[in-house]
Amino acid sequence: MNNRHDGDTPLALEVNRNWRSLTLIAWALIALFYLWQRWPAIHWLSLGDTDDNMRLMQVRALLNGQGWYDLRQYRLNPPLGFDMHWSRIVDLPIAGMILAFRPFVGTALAERLACGIAPLLPLSVAMLGLAFTVRRLVSPLAWPLALIFLLMCTATMLMFMPERIDHHGWQLACLSLTVAGLADPQQRRGGIIVGLASAVSLSIGLEMLPYAAGAGAIMGLRWIWDRAEAPRLTVYGLALAGGSAIGYVLFASNANAVLRCDALTPVWLSVMIEAGALLFILARINPDLRWVRFVLAAAAGVAILTAFALVFPQCLGRPEQVSPELAANWLNNVREAKPIYAHPWRGALSVATLPVIGMIGAIIATWRAWRSDHFAAWAAVLLFTLLASGLLLWQVRAGAAAQMLAVPGAVALGWIVLPWCLGNRSVLVRVFGTVVAFLVVSGAFVGFVVQYAVPDKPSKGTKAVNRAGASCPTIPALAVLDKLPPQTIFTFIDLGPRLITLTHHSAVAGPYHRNGDAILDVQHAFTRTADDFHAIARRHGATLLLTCPNMSESTVYTVRYQNGFYARLARGETPTWLEPLPLPKGSPLKLWRIR
Repeated sequence: MNNRHDGDTPLALEVNRNWRSLTLIAWALIALFYLWQRWPAIHWLSLGDTDDNMRLMQVRALLNGQGWYDLRQYRLNPPLGFDMHWSRIVDLPIAGMILAFRPFVGTALAERLACGIAPLLPLSVAMLGLAFTVRRLVSPLAWPLALIFLLMCTATMLMFMPERIDHHGWQLACLSLTVAGLADPQQRRGGIIVGLASAVSLSIGLEMLPYAAGAGAIMGLRWIWDRAEAPRLTVYGLALAGGSAIGYVLFASNANAVLRCDALTPVWLSVMIEAGALLFILARINPDLRWVRFVLAAAAGVAILTAFALVFPQCLGRPEQVSPELAANWLNNVREAKPIYAHPWRGALSVATLPVIGMIGAIIATWRAWRSDHFAAWAAVLLFTLLASGLLLWQVRAGAAAQMLAVPGAVALGWIVLPWCLGNRSVLVRVFGTVVAFLVVSGAFVGFVVQYAVPDKPSKGTKAVNRAGASCPTIPALAVLDKLPPQTIFTFIDLGPRLITLTHHSAVAGPYHRNGDAILDVQHAFTRTADDFHAIARRHGATLLLTCPNMSESTVYTVRYQNGFYARLARGETPTWLEPLPLPKGSPLKLWRIR
C-alpha cells in the first residue's frame, strides 16, 4: 500500500527525504500561529483549567526551593497542605523556560511565556510520531496529510494549546510514539520506542495505563502470531521494566513511595517490572508452535493479574481510593469522567466522528494489507485504534487520544479516496468531490453540522454560568484581594487553585482526590447550616469567605441544597458573624470577613 501513490519527481523525493525537517518547520509555523492567536490568553495568564493552575504552582514551588521529591501543595488546606499524585517530569520544560526568560523580561512575563510555549513542545513529538507512522504504513508522501488531519482533531489539539500546561499533551506525545513504534519495521527500535514511551507516560501519570496495557497486549499478540517478532518483544520488555524503574527513581515523589493506586508507586512499578520480565523470558524461550506461544502468553497474563489481586487487593477498585460519599458527591459527577453517550449530542458527535472514520480506514487498510509486509503493523494500529475508541464508552476524556490515534486510519482512507477524486474525468468530481471527500474523511464536516444543523440557544441560566466562569477567575477580579494581608480564604473547590495562583492567599481545597477530606469539608460547609459553616471555616483557619455567584459549582449548592448555608446566603440571609467587605464596582465576586 505504501507505494501506491508515490511520485518520483524531485519535489516528491525532497518531501520524502526531508520529512523530519519539514515536519518540524510545519510545527514551528503552527506554534507561531497559535502563540499569536492566543496572545491575549497568554498575556492574562488564562490558565482555564484547575490542573493548569496547580501545575504552575508546582513549578513555582520548585523554583522557590521546595524539594524535588516534595510535591505537597502547602497553600491548599494549610498549614499541612496535601500531596499531589503528579511527578516533576512536566515541570521541567516550564521551569527551564522561566529560568531562561526571567533575566530578560522578569518573572511575571517569563511565567506567561513559559505557559504559552510549553504546551506546544509535545505537539512537535506528536506530529513526528504520526508522520513516521503514515510514512511507513500508507506512503512516504502521506505524512503532510497526517499533519493536516491532526489539526482537525479538536479534542486533541486543545491539549496542545498555549496555557494548557498540564500533563495531557506530553502523554499524547508518548501515545503518538507508541503507535509509531508499533508500526516500525525495525523490531528492536520499535520495541524500545513502545516500551520507553509507555514508561515515560506512566511516570507522568496513570491516565494512559489502559493504552500501555493495550500496547503490551498487542506486542504479545504479534509475537504469538509470528515468532520472528521475538526481538521486538525482548527489547520492549526490557525497556518497559527498566524505563519504569528509572522513572520511579528519578521522579516519584516522597508521597508515592507508599502503596497508593493512583500513580507510579511501588504497586504499579512492580506490575511493570513483572510484566516486562515475563515478556522478556517468553521472547527468549520463543517456542516454534503458535499454540504454545499463546498458552505461555495467557499464563503470563494470568500470573500478572493474580499477583496483582493477591498482593494489592486495595487497588482492585477505582485508583483514587476516595470515600463513597466523596465519590457520590464529586468524583462520579466529573463531566469528563462520564461515557460519551452521557453527553449532549453536539459534543459527543464532535468527539466521536473522527475515531469512527479512523476505525473504518484502519479496517480497510488492514484488509488491503493482507499477505503483505504491512499486515501485522496495520493490525496493531487497528487494535490500538479500536481500544482508544472503545474507551470513549467508559470516559469521554479518552476523546483526545481516540482522535489522534484515528489519524493513520483516516489518512489511509483519504489516500484512497482523494486521488480517485482528483483523477476523475468530471470537473465537478475533481473540484467539489475532492472538497467533500476531504471534509468527510478528515471529520471537518462535523463542525458545520454542529454549528448550523440545529442552532444552539443556551438558556439564561447557562449564559449566567458562562459569564461567571469567564469573569471570576481572572486577574482583574482576583488581584484586588492582594490588598489584604495573606490569609486563608474559604471559597469554592474549583476556585481554590486559581485563587492561590493569582493571589498571595491560601485556600481550603482544590478538586484533587488526595484532598478528599478538605473537599468534603467545603461541600458540608456550603450545604449544611450556617453554624456548621462557621465551625468548619474556623477549623481550617479561614478568615475570609469568597464566592462567585452563578459559578457552576454554586448552582449545585443552590439547586440541590436549598436550605443549606450557601443557598440562604445567595438569597441574602447573611449571618451576623459575616462582615461584607467592599470590592471594586462591577466585580463578579463577593467577599466577607468571617468574625
